Amino acid sequence: MIEERYELALDRIRLMQTEDTVGEPYRDYFKKMAEFVLMLDELRTELLDGRYQKLELDELRKWNRRLYQDVLPGQYEKSYANPDYACKMLGKESGQILGMLYAELRGAVVYVFEGKTEYLAILYELLIEVYNQFEEEPDPKAVRDTFYWYASDYCDVFLADRIREQVLPEESFATDLIMNSDLTDLRYLYQFGEYISENEWKTAEHLNSLPEETIRKMADVYTEGYRIGFVNTGKDLSKKSVVNIRYILGFERVVKKAIENFEKMGLKPVIYRAAVSVLTKRQHIKIGYYGAVANKQYEYDHKDDQALFMDKKYLERKLEVMQTTYEHHKKEAAGFAGPACIDMFGEEPFEPEAKETVAKLSKSQEEMILQYDSRQSQMVNQYIKGEERSFTIIAYPVPEIGEKYEEIFDEIIRINTLDAKLYEKVQQTLIDALDQGEYVHILGTNGNRTDLNVQLHPLNDPKKETIFENCVADVNIPVGEVFTSPVLEGTNGVLHVSKVYLNELQYRDLEITFSNGMVSEYNCANFERELENKAYIHDNVLYKHPTLPLGEFAIGTNTTAYRMARDYQIADKLPILIAEKTGPHFAVGDT
Repeated sequence: MIEERYELALDRIRLMQTEDTVGEPYRDYFKKMAEFVLMLDELRTELLDGRYQKLELDELRKWNRRLYQDVLPGQYEKSYANPDYACKMLGKESGQILGMLYAELRGAVVYVFEGKTEYLAILYELLIEVYNQFEEEPDPKAVRDTFYWYASDYCDVFLADRIREQVLPEESFATDLIMNSDLTDLRYLYQFGEYISENEWKTAEHLNSLPEETIRKMADVYTEGYRIGFVNTGKDLSKKSVVNIRYILGFERVVKKAIENFEKMGLKPVIYRAAVSVLTKRQHIKIGYYGAVANKQYEYDHKDDQALFMDKKYLERKLEVMQTTYEHHKKEAAGFAGPACIDMFGEEPFEPEAKETVAKLSKSQEEMILQYDSRQSQMVNQYIKGEERSFTIIAYPVPEIGEKYEEIFDEIIRINTLDAKLYEKVQQTLIDALDQGEYVHILGTNGNRTDLNVQLHPLNDPKKETIFENCVADVNIPVGEVFTSPVLEGTNGVLHVSKVYLNELQYRDLEITFSNGMVSEYNCANFERELENKAYIHDNVLYKHPTLPLGEFAIGTNTTAYRMARDYQIADKLPILIAEKTGPHFAVGDT
């Protein structure tokens, strides 16, 4: 039945290439969409008959480039995936909707590799339905309604499958590739369906050059940190059955060893892909495994596409699907132990262009999403109890960090495996001093404008109580920080960061003012217009909340990481995970 639907849709799309029933300026758009779909069918045929898997490296690279070329820098400027170009050629209203359709269709690339024929049929039927509407006088509202019903009708497929992928180890596309591929033959990278850049290729190549003992050491610190996280917080790991491994392609040799380690703890892996559909994505943020981001501006341009169709009824529908799916898999969800993440750093910092043509959430939609996120979190916590799960996170550099990549990589391995017991003693001395204070005054130097008082919680009995947590290398690798949640009342002043990289976005001259612990003012210097700077922070730091509290104040103690960053001049490229261990730092919102 599914195969029949797929073939019928494909036959209709073939006709789109030769028909002239859609008038200009839309005809070119639909011909390009048809061309894209037929290319994917060609790929699907090669995968099904095994030809693709046997291709030489050069042929695999050509395929990979071909699949992503329309959104790569240089090509993107004249792609209908680019809102500026789509709106220029098709008008703003139609350009935004058809641009969203294009972005949604691009998800079909990975569905082909995963063999999700039903997903392909659904997407191609959506394209045909929209095409039919443009054969007459196009009505943007009708097209928007079509997309709305696509999202509403099929969230019980896309969203339900997404939840299953997160708790069921038998949803094992990536796990099977990692465990069954010859990882010394780097052609395996092209079997995932992700865009492969030099970073992924050279990372895998470098890991292949390392001795087995080093790979084991890297995997051990990662999995042992996860285990110790349960021990240190008094949580029972034996009640759990599944661990979620999140990483960026290239690290398969370490991940394979980690899977073996986790299995000794009684944990099976779930390794799901970062979402590609507007139904399941969280803006531009990647949660899951993924390869190179072909074009970060493209991802950023489409982060709020759901603004074009989302309403309260749709969000209620999503919550209903979540409830039904979790209830059906509540035993498996209860066995979910939490994520174990391998992050990468060292890419050229990305500063997005603010475009007038992109879809933007209205104030009422922002409020709906905040309510949805809150209810979603409560629901997840009902089935995957927060007090019973944990996590760990570790980071390594990508080749893009510079000529001394291999040296830096070795240094990071050393930093990630430092003696936690030594740091524990040093940090306890620092905590003993801090526990005597009423507040901490943080003052910037050498041009830094930070001038902030952080109010500390009073202690009734300093001999038995403490304000700060002595944080060693368990859930948060590498070792090296003491942290607390501040008392909000009395926490006042300005936090200034000259340059920082958060969730793949760069901020310049980020300045946040706190009044009684709450964000009261904020700005940065990324854009010429102050409104754009404020919107950038509101969307990507405050996550659309009107304000957030100062959730954490901490002091990093890892002088080895500090020296390494200075010696290699990469302080601005360090991930928060490592950078926070080199000095005072703060969390806005949740700790």
